[in-house]
Amino acid sequence: MQIDLSGKTVLVTGAASGIGRATALAFGEAGARVAVNHLGRRREAEAVVAYLRERGVRAIACKADVTDRRQIDAMIDAATAALDGIDMLINNAGIVLERPFLDMREDEWDRVINTDLKGVFLCCQAVLPAMVARGHGCIINIASELGYLGRAGYTAYTSAKAGVIALTRSLAREFAPAIRINAIAPGPVATEMLDPALMSPAVIAHEVDIPMGRLGRPEEIATTAVFLASTHAAFYCGQTLGPNGGALMT
Repeated sequence: MQIDLSGKTVLVTGAASGIGRATALAFGEAGARVAVNHLGRRREAEAVVAYLRERGVRAIACKADVTDRRQIDAMIDAATAALDGIDMLINNAGIVLERPFLDMREDEWDRVINTDLKGVFLCCQAVLPAMVARGHGCIINIASELGYLGRAGYTAYTSAKAGVIALTRSLAREFAPAIRINAIAPGPVATEMLDPALMSPAVIAHEVDIPMGRLGRPEEIATTAVFLASTHAAFYCGQTLGPNGGALMT
């Protein structure tokens, strides 16, 4: 399946590493102009931009905290000016926290919810007016299969990702047909979020106990995003695709 996104601009949040990095590269390979968002990871983001530019892709790095409306607005303005507007938004930025529920502090809950859910709300609200004015656009929100399954010790993360799925459905109903809004709920993927130094051995063992018997690769999530942004997915609206290795079957 040949996908051509030339003439389009994508903004990928949290694109300095992991799924975001793979997604930025995949959209560039499909011909899109790429805005690479990061927060304090300038070197990694600029490496992504340099890789894309070497291949003839127009790309810029944009530092912004997705929990801060003013920083988001500045990022949108910079990307719009440099790359001729934003046609596609990939809300990928997120954090994870493993914490027993009764031990979780309020500020820890707020930090996860603000990044993983409020950040999606703010970025969508920032790009949608221009998309509506243009009469077209595409938004893809990165959720998680844990938004369906839940997991002990991950209450804030799973709650935020369930909220992303519900937010996606509501926005899809509100802005279709001009703007298509969908989500991706990956299963366990080999990224920094599954760093053994950050997660308990029991959780790591659980992650690979799925039918496919392995962690996913960031590129496998990225190709799903490219598909959803393409004309091949023109009839997808409010859907949540699940490249998850069989961790969740619906």
